[in-house]
Order: sequence, then structure tokens, then C-alpha cells
Amino acid sequence: MRKLLHELSMADGIPGQETAVRKIMEKHMKAYGTISYDNLGSIIAEKIGNADGPNIMVAGHMDEVGFIVTKITDEGYIKFIPAGGWWSQVMLAQQMTITTSEGKKLRAVTGAKAPHILTPEERKKPVDIENMYLDLGVKDKEAAEKLGIKVGDMITPYIETVALNDEKYLLGKAWDNRVGCAAAIDALQALKDVAHPNRYYGVGTVQEEVGLRGATTSAYKVNPDIGIAVDTTIAYDFPQGSKDTELGKGVGIMVSDSSMVGHKGLRDFVIHVAEEEKIPYQLTHLTRGGTDGGKIHLTRAGAPSIALCLPVRYLHSHTSIVHEEDYESLVKLIVALLKRLDRNTVQKITYD
Repeated sequence: MRKLLHELSMADGIPGQETAVRKIMEKHMKAYGTISYDNLGSIIAEKIGNADGPNIMVAGHMDEVGFIVTKITDEGYIKFIPAGGWWSQVMLAQQMTITTSEGKKLRAVTGAKAPHILTPEERKKPVDIENMYLDLGVKDKEAAEKLGIKVGDMITPYIETVALNDEKYLLGKAWDNRVGCAAAIDALQALKDVAHPNRYYGVGTVQEEVGLRGATTSAYKVNPDIGIAVDTTIAYDFPQGSKDTELGKGVGIMVSDSSMVGHKGLRDFVIHVAEEEKIPYQLTHLTRGGTDGGKIHLTRAGAPSIALCLPVRYLHSHTSIVHEEDYESLVKLIVALLKRLDRNTVQKITYD
């Protein structure tokens, strides 16, 4: 489990450039299910437990928030735009990786003025993203171009994924949402020799961070009867935090976010299964931010959907923290649901 999470976290893949993540998912899923793709690049692994059973779609998005190269200045600095939501205050003086179109990895750092030369006015507000740049450590534009950098290249945060002082706390980038990708894989593998009364579709979607785009196309292809988006939510257990959701207290069951109100009948069923199986869970909500469930539940004639979310400290930053036991609860809950979602149960959830 930890090895898979490390591999996925360390992979680089922003919206529209998820190839490295997709290859990892394919490697781990191809022996357990039939692999297909949508036309945007989302990967779909199908495992048939009962060919006449309902279609159950479990989706995690492959893309992470990052940046895109827009310009090389005459001095050899890199200008960029965000790919996904960033708060500028977490970006300065951070190491980044630029991946060229040939796959070369180049280290850079987000430039920041020394505090000695900041004006009183500059000290009062965060630096705007459009005023930031990456420093490659080269002398001019020609030197930067010789490295193979081009407009459109992917930029991702650089950090080594590690266990912290309590080894159940894992530090890394891109937990949003490589944990969802890992869960889709682990659930598929857990079903290897297990009967389940449905068709399981483990999906890695593209371009969630810029508008739930891969969820739209992959859900249309899968045509789910039940949708389960596997994503992340905010852990509020920092100093002065509300403690509404905490690390180590279980998987988050999303009540509502800006993209979807979780289906009430499905939520009640999920809670019932979690309590019966003694799987720790927390109810969570977001006033801003959504999940792939926002598009899955609207596909074709609609599909009852829920988001199961791993609590994460410091979302959309270089340095996020998750808890291993929460991830274990997440996978256990998905597998337990897959063992129970037969045609009659889905019919009751949908129409009762």
C-alpha cells in the first residue's frame, strides 16, 4: 500500500498531461481487469463479477495542481500560469520540476525577493502569481532553450514523499488525488478472487482540477448505475481548526460540495455499511471545491453518486499530509460496498 502511494505521489501529471500516472495505473491494473480508455485519456479497468449486475464506477482523478510554461524571458527565467487552484502565498521559494516534451526533468525554484529589499507596501500583500517566475540557474534565454524547454511544458512541485515521525502520517505532493487512483487500484486487486454482484469499473480520470472533464467523458462511456468519486477533503485538525474532519479518524463521506449534493439514499447505505463493518468514517462537506462526482451523477439519465474523501492537511500545496489508517478505511469501505451493490440494492437506492 505505502509503496503504491509513494509511486503515485512522486509521479508528475498536471491536467492534460497525466501520461506518467496513467502508465502506473495501467501497470497495476492490467492483470486484474480489462483496460480501456476514453478519448481524453482517462483509464478504465473493468472487472465483471456479475454480467447482469449494475455498473459501479469508482473514480479517482490522475491530475495534480501544477503550472504550464508560457514564456522564457531574455534573462532565462520561466513565466507560467496555474493549472488548477493555487494560493500564491504557498508558492514562493519552492522547488519545482519542469518536464520537457522529451521527458527531461529539470529543477527550478520560484524566485522571491530577499526581505531586505521589500518595500513596506510589498510586505503587506502576497505576490501575485502573474509576477512570479522560475529560476533555472542559467545565464540567458539561449541556455534555457538548449535544455529543451518549450511553451506548454508541465511544471510540478518537487518534494520527496516520506513517512513522518509517526510513520502513519505520510507527507508528499499530489495526494489530491493520487490517493483516489491508488484506492481504485487497491479495490480492484482486493476483488481478484472475490465474488461481487456487479460490474466494477476502476477509473483514473483526467483534467479534474480544471473542470471535471475526464469524469464527464469516462462516465458517459461506463454508463454507471452507481457513481463513487474517490477524492480528498480538508483536515481541520490544525491549531485553531474546527476539528470537523481530522487525520486518523476515518474516511470522509461527503454530504455536499459545490459540484454535487451526495445522493441521500446512497449516503445512508454507505453509512450503514461502514457501521456494520466497523469502518471508521467522518461526515464532511465543502462550500468551495468539488469532485468527479459532480459530473458522474449527471451522466446520461443520471446516476446516484457519493464522494468518499481522504482527509488531507494543506491541500493544494507542495506539502500535504495524509494518514495511512484513513486510507485503509477508504479501501475497506469501497470493497465492502462492491460486495453488496447488487441489482436489487441499486434499484432501492435509486427509486425508494
